[in-house]
Amino acid sequence: MLADGTVLALSTVEGRQYPHGQLAANLIGFTGNEGGLEGLERALEPELKKGMPLTLTLDGGVQASTERALGEAINKVDAESGSVVVLERTTGRLVAVANWPTFDPQRWSGTTSAQWRNRAIADEYEPGSVVKALTVAALLEENLTAPRMVYDVPMRRPYAGTVINDIVPHPGTLRTWEILRYSSNVGMTRLVEEVNPATLHGAFQAFGLGQPVPLAVPTADGQLAAPERWTPLTQATMSFGQGLSMTTLQLAAAFNTIANDGVYIAPRLLITDPIRTRPVLRPEVARTMQRLLHAVIDEGIQTQAEMPGYHVAGKTGTAQVAVEGRYSNEVFSSTFAGFFPADQPFYTIAIMVRGAKRDYQGSQLAAPLFKEITSDILSMNAVVPSTQLLATTHEP
Repeated sequence: MLADGTVLALSTVEGRQYPHGQLAANLIGFTGNEGGLEGLERALEPELKKGMPLTLTLDGGVQASTERALGEAINKVDAESGSVVVLERTTGRLVAVANWPTFDPQRWSGTTSAQWRNRAIADEYEPGSVVKALTVAALLEENLTAPRMVYDVPMRRPYAGTVINDIVPHPGTLRTWEILRYSSNVGMTRLVEEVNPATLHGAFQAFGLGQPVPLAVPTADGQLAAPERWTPLTQATMSFGQGLSMTTLQLAAAFNTIANDGVYIAPRLLITDPIRTRPVLRPEVARTMQRLLHAVIDEGIQTQAEMPGYHVAGKTGTAQVAVEGRYSNEVFSSTFAGFFPADQPFYTIAIMVRGAKRDYQGSQLAAPLFKEITSDILSMNAVVPSTQLLATTHEP
């Protein structure tokens, strides 16, 4: 059940019942004649058989609205699948874990494993340019760059035996924060070309990449190669989100570290789960990143991601998906990770949609979905528009 008393699953003389149907179905799972077969029903079967009430951290209203928004967005672009994670910044509480496709656990026998899958915690994917924010944060933490440091950044650059290209037109010189603003792959090669692989690898691990997430249900760890296996090219591509993989849950927790003034909080699913934290960034570095990620929105995709009167911070990503061992030119993952309000965050959201047939760019698909979800949450919580104008230059 949920903290507000909403019952998601219960046992009756007629068997296991799911009063709210598809709500959080991919997380709850279902039972068969012999007991739990999927999700929490399987993972926590010993406790459930004893009749122990288990209270989840989910907010029923946010869960329902997030599932609705995700389903509508996926149907609009005819995508294959998607997931959304909403985290409470200061506690790590999982407020919503939405997946698509989904199913009715009361009628699971007519569905497939693809519909049951909890993609938010089980699907690993290359996230694309959202990782640039984590890379820049790591370099700021080590004093290896500064927000106003200037780099020569052409639109294309021969690098490590290949050619790195940018998509968004930009000036020939960019400051570090502008490399984020224009989502420049070439700029990222400038930032990391002299960095020790162990430094960046350690930072990614500190953000939770390639690491297990201790939840009541099994989660995927993602893929992060050992630093001794990195080449100059793999380090460059990892810095902009290709060549490593993560779950939507891991992405949310990593960005929440920036929102939470540099402290990582392990995601929590049960009310009884302890709060586990570790410092990752100095508070001043995290706050600088908060301002830079607000600049990314305000000077790049404000209309796509931000509600009028409410400041948000975040980063989009678009990545080719590997199909049969090769990057596809037709299948992409669209991602967004961000937090709001930007000046005093209370929620962090990560989004991944795979295989959209159209409008697959992160700015076209994942960012507007973030806007829809934040709009619903702000409305539910009666949050008034901000009267504070954040700095328009966005330079720390």
